[in-house]
Amino acid sequence: MNVLQVVPELNAGGVEGTTLEMAEALIAQGHSAHVISAGGRMEDDLLRMGGVLHKADIGSKNIFSIFRRIRLIRAIIHEHKIDIVHARSRAPAWPAYHAARIEGAPFLTTYHGIYNSRSALKTYYNSVMARGEHIIANSEFTKAYIIKTHGTEESRITAIPRGVDMDRFNPAIISAKDILAQRNRWGITPDQKVILLPGRLTRWKGPLVAIEALANLPEDCVLVLLGDAQGRDAFVQEIKALAAELGVTSRVILPGHSRDMPTALSAAHVVISASTDPEAFGRVAAEAQAMRKPVVATAHGGALETVIDGDTGFLVPPSDPKGLSDAITRALNWPDYNGLAARSRIAAQFSKENLQAKTLTIYKELLK
Repeated sequence: MNVLQVVPELNAGGVEGTTLEMAEALIAQGHSAHVISAGGRMEDDLLRMGGVLHKADIGSKNIFSIFRRIRLIRAIIHEHKIDIVHARSRAPAWPAYHAARIEGAPFLTTYHGIYNSRSALKTYYNSVMARGEHIIANSEFTKAYIIKTHGTEESRITAIPRGVDMDRFNPAIISAKDILAQRNRWGITPDQKVILLPGRLTRWKGPLVAIEALANLPEDCVLVLLGDAQGRDAFVQEIKALAAELGVTSRVILPGHSRDMPTALSAAHVVISASTDPEAFGRVAAEAQAMRKPVVATAHGGALETVIDGDTGFLVPPSDPKGLSDAITRALNWPDYNGLAARSRIAAQFSKENLQAKTLTIYKELLK
């Protein structure tokens, strides 16, 4: 079986991570894993596992380039005898959709996000992700959204949560020395409490809400906004300005991107997801629980599936700094928190192996 996954780039993110996880599963079973992408910091990982990278600016939103991109994908399908085309993002999905139809290859999509659709034109643009012969939704929340927004038959959609690599996200392999080194890199002293918000620095991920919450917390609490700004320099300045206004500049840390999330999570006392808009899934909450860390997340979207309020973490209203700070305080003072039970639940319901097995089943069903 030769599968071509279509993704704009291979930098850090849930979409890219899932792309590599499926490449790994395909190769492990003797299949061929092709990816067409502009590449990025994760392309070496793909090549090391034996995947094939077709490097191209496939995610361009320039409508005048779509025919060139269709021809490119058709050539890959033809030359490499691609059996399935699996698109994971809107801009490259359009040429992939047309190329697959022309070449007669099954077209599969994964609906990774809740896309903005405030106009009929934008809804049409987004609809390519619901045009697969089958559609994978990354949560039950996303599945319901697809049905409501696109009128898609439920039978064409399978909800497969994003998977956590339980071997990699394993607190047993992170030493106290590793944790101390990570905190030292962040400039955190032994007596400080680390509140970690992983995710790219964009407004809807809630860093401004988190800073307001920090201002309500004791002086020994620090907030680590761990993620890449991806060129949003003006927003970074807004983050710094708010921290200065609230008098917490020295307690807000912006270390940039991390390639070692297990250690970063281990170095935290509490992990938060403060997204103001619903997360389609929210990998952070699942990975943090795999590392046995208490989670505070906003009560909408995929977090309602991954976090059990009062059991594996706390759920709070979105855009509510006071509610967020109160929940963080409870999480920091949670004597009977059962991190082992939280990890066991993630392993049972949200593991990488679960995602791989269910997606491979869909591939095989499509080929029938």
